[in-house]
Amino acid sequence: MADTATTHAVVLRDIGKRFPGVVANHDVDITIRTGTVHALIGENGAGKSTLMKILYGVQRPDEGAIILGGQEVQLHSPTDAIAHGIGMVFQHFMLADNLTVLENVVLGAEKLHGIGDAARKTVAELSDRYGFGLDPDQLVEELGVGDRQRIEILKVLYRGAKTIILDEPTAVLVPQEVDALFENLRVLKEEDHTILFISHKLDEVLAIADDITVMRRGTTVGQARPGSVTKHELAEMMVGSELPTPAKEGSTVTDEVQLELANVSVVDPRGRSLLTDISITIHRGEVLGIAGVEGNGQAELVETIMGIRKATYGQVRLGDVDITSWETRGRREAGIGYIPEDRHRHGLLLDSPLWENRILGHQTRRPVAKGMWIDRSGAREDTDRIIEQYDVRTPSTDTLCRALSGGNQQKLVVGREMSGAPALLIASHPTRGVDVGAQAAIWEHIKRARKDGLAVLLVSADLDELIGLSDRIEVLHRGRLVAEFDPRDVTPQDLGAAMTGAHEDAS
Repeated sequence: MADTATTHAVVLRDIGKRFPGVVANHDVDITIRTGTVHALIGENGAGKSTLMKILYGVQRPDEGAIILGGQEVQLHSPTDAIAHGIGMVFQHFMLADNLTVLENVVLGAEKLHGIGDAARKTVAELSDRYGFGLDPDQLVEELGVGDRQRIEILKVLYRGAKTIILDEPTAVLVPQEVDALFENLRVLKEEDHTILFISHKLDEVLAIADDITVMRRGTTVGQARPGSVTKHELAEMMVGSELPTPAKEGSTVTDEVQLELANVSVVDPRGRSLLTDISITIHRGEVLGIAGVEGNGQAELVETIMGIRKATYGQVRLGDVDITSWETRGRREAGIGYIPEDRHRHGLLLDSPLWENRILGHQTRRPVAKGMWIDRSGAREDTDRIIEQYDVRTPSTDTLCRALSGGNQQKLVVGREMSGAPALLIASHPTRGVDVGAQAAIWEHIKRARKDGLAVLLVSADLDELIGLSDRIEVLHRGRLVAEFDPRDVTPQDLGAAMTGAHEDAS
């Protein structure tokens, strides 16, 4: 029988973690084989994040054992985890744009190889060895999302990691970049590295994983090998129901234009062009999808429509009204709902109760306001409605928003922004980071409102979501609209080529 010290990189045995009023993990058992990609899947709130924080030393378990290479260890901090060969790449990259690749990799680890030639040589060798193709002297601000992710992986390799935790690593990648990442992971496996791959995308899990562990309600409920399980079976293990898809339905597009941007350009104070000559129309009952690699103008487009950022040139019309010069509050009161890209920074007050979060952005309108005063009872009552209608799983309206899982936070935001029959919904990554159950619920609410005449601008990095929900798809590349597709006959590969500019190179 093989020695578990050589065959098992990580063993988590009977892990438990409790917080006041919440059991985050209980009886968690996972065995991760050395030199494999081990996928960890589960709903939001299933306990994955807490478990990863325990493995990375951010939190300590209340019970259970962490066994690395056959030895039980105590991890008091990420420094301890790194010392034991564990590195973590978070979903949101932590890079300094004004520094080079080399400087980002070395930052905080100067004691290893200094900051001179030895460090440069090590970074270059690691990049070549694992097929990353990174130039140590290139500024990070000049690099795309795929290269930025490779820098994050290079950072943990530079610090000696043999086991790498990847948290939702494909969330912001186009299909071609996902393929490149998977090729990098296969090279890492060949070099005996172990990858713990956390994802909501079951197709990708089945494509890259050697082993799969499923979590539900804080514990492990199943294990599988990709060759012996389908994504439908995995979804059922995760949430107890079949995997949802944003399937196309009959067109509900009307002739009435709800939003029009005419030749809109945005130039920042330094004279940089952020958006150039953007012209779009969205009709009542229509979902217009916007595809693009992050950083190509999607955020600026949304902010311009919301009045957060002013158009330098061009015109923005809501229905028959020119709102180009309107402030954000006026646009909200005119019927624009807004699901922001980052719910924590722009959509919620995490340390406030749910009923106070119901008020945000709606504080001048019923049912949360009476004249110039906040109506607390009205806000509480309508929060109860959202909780029931949108299946927000929470003990009460007085629960702090921070205590909810990501998926339930997102359902609260969606419910709030769908309230009051908005004329237009700006939905920026509405299902990012939520599980398949919450994703299906959000899709259904958008489709139902579309049937009732809602106009929707949908920005998403999930190409299947864009194709399944949109009536038309426009592609943004470097602040310009470069292509338009009919979702009925476009593939993710077509969209990916347009998003990266490859279609221009081929033409």
